[in-house]
Amino acid sequence: MLNEHASSRARVMTGSALMLGLLAFAGAPAEAASTFSFPMVRANGLDAGCAPRAAAYVTIRSLGFAERMTVTVRGLPPGTALDLFTIQAADFPFGIGWYVGDLEVGRDGTVTKSFVGRFNVETFALGAGQRPVPAPTHAGDARGRNPAFAPIHTYHLGIWFNSPADAARAGGTCPANVTPFNGEHSAGVQVLSTRNFVAAGPLQRVD
Repeated sequence: MLNEHASSRARVMTGSALMLGLLAFAGAPAEAASTFSFPMVRANGLDAGCAPRAAAYVTIRSLGFAERMTVTVRGLPPGTALDLFTIQAADFPFGIGWYVGDLEVGRDGTVTKSFVGRFNVETFALGAGQRPVPAPTHAGDARGRNPAFAPIHTYHLGIWFNSPADAARAGGTCPANVTPFNGEHSAGVQVLSTRNFVAAGPLQRVD
């Protein structure tokens, strides 16, 4: 009985020590992490017949060295291809923009993707002097030299249809405009944005 009792006590002590170790390991980086969640809404200028049920929800979690941004889009036809950007302003003219990545709606009408990068109050672009731009690879690429500009923060998010055909599938009244918001610069119109943030944008709220 004594040996059994001692063995049981040893197992409890070992389990407690393991649990404390796991909590210490998990708690160290988590204490410094911050999380901010928010919705995106239908873009400005779309009429009632264009992507009427489109919506998105975003969660940004600090990793310390960068952020993980998880984006869920719903309410669009299966197979709809989309492009995500950080942008200076939520509505046209959008100012400075940066191509984050692609989203493709699944068979259930939703898509969730995570991106790791700088998605917080320090997110910015700058033109650090003028230099010859890379040889154009697509129609619409800049020629000559880039403009120089001081740091400009891109605190808003925008999601574009990857093509006018994707926009057409989301509703017969979606505009057929071609915009530069994909890798080939042949995207459709903006479908979702953070225009629900009237100030600088949601990324400004992430430390």
